[in-house]
Amino acid sequence: MNLASSTLTKNFPLIREIQEQDNAAIASVIRTVLIEMEVPKVGSAYADPSLDYMYQHYQQDQGKYYVVELNGELVAGGGFGSLPGAPAEVCELQKMYMLPQARGLGLGQQLIQRCIADAKTMAYSQCYLETLPNMRAAQSLYQKMGFTYIDQPMGNTGHNACPVWMLLKF
Repeated sequence: MNLASSTLTKNFPLIREIQEQDNAAIASVIRTVLIEMEVPKVGSAYADPSLDYMYQHYQQDQGKYYVVELNGELVAGGGFGSLPGAPAEVCELQKMYMLPQARGLGLGQQLIQRCIADAKTMAYSQCYLETLPNMRAAQSLYQKMGFTYIDQPMGNTGHNACPVWMLLKF
């Protein structure tokens, strides 16, 4: 990376695939947002065994995970992967969280667009997600991106504390 591109990434958001050295930072981002949103620590992403090893998890899963750097700091992430217990054509939007300084910049939309584009190349035709009732801004973004509410959960995410289910067909 030359000096000009290094300066550019400090001033503009950079969305890139997760790297092993991002594990601790993205786990911290996710836990910080979950605490901010008063998400139960049991039955949510907070308790996921993969949270501290996101890079390794996404090397094994049929999906991808992206992180966002802003001013040289990791501030957000989001990805998709297979959904256990669901048909093979259904993926799950996973661990999409942003620190306050990353919100309102269009980064969530960019992350979702990138996830859906990559999911299509992996032969997925639907994307499922789970969230919480108090995460209204996230739900608004998901609706803007074409997700619709569904009446029951799909697959087996282990997130029984998340009673809002949405699906996007593409």
